[in-house]
Amino acid sequence: MKTVIVAGLLGGVVLIVWTFVVNGLFGFQSRIDMNQIAAEREVYEVLKEHFVQPGRYLCNPAPAADGRGPTEGPVFSVLYSGVGHESAGSLMLSGLLVFLIAPLIGAWLLSQTSRRVRASYLRKVLFFVAIGLLLAVFTDIPKFGIGNYRLADALAFAANNLLMWTIVGLVVAWRIRPMENDRP
Repeated sequence: MKTVIVAGLLGGVVLIVWTFVVNGLFGFQSRIDMNQIAAEREVYEVLKEHFVQPGRYLCNPAPAADGRGPTEGPVFSVLYSGVGHESAGSLMLSGLLVFLIAPLIGAWLLSQTSRRVRASYLRKVLFFVAIGLLLAVFTDIPKFGIGNYRLADALAFAANNLLMWTIVGLVVAWRIRPMENDRP
């Protein structure tokens, strides 16, 4: 069990470092999420006045003259979580906890697999690649669509998740080994 905890914590450290480097130093997510608006102050005041309840809001073009839905024009998506800058510190702390718990769960799940899986470094890494692939397919790719991200951005998020979990897998796989009392 100690090996699983150490492996999971090392994986958590890798997740934190990866996120810091990719987002903190290279600005990966902020380049996608924080585009500048020309009249930002005016747009901010309108949003603050009209979006008072947390939620995701879609702004569609006006319907056609015959009453049918719009066939052209951009759709804007506004997400208001109800959280402001004052909560940044506590959200970072909860994010750090998630970054430590997720690899711990992954390491524990890996420790519960067959000896055959744990006997192969490649299979252990592929176990984490599968986790990254599941996250990419079920959390990142669905971010594409009307009122969401462009396809290129959703695919970039997916690639980041897949690569991140592959690197976590490289570290965790290095620490998790077959147990002496395992059946073949």
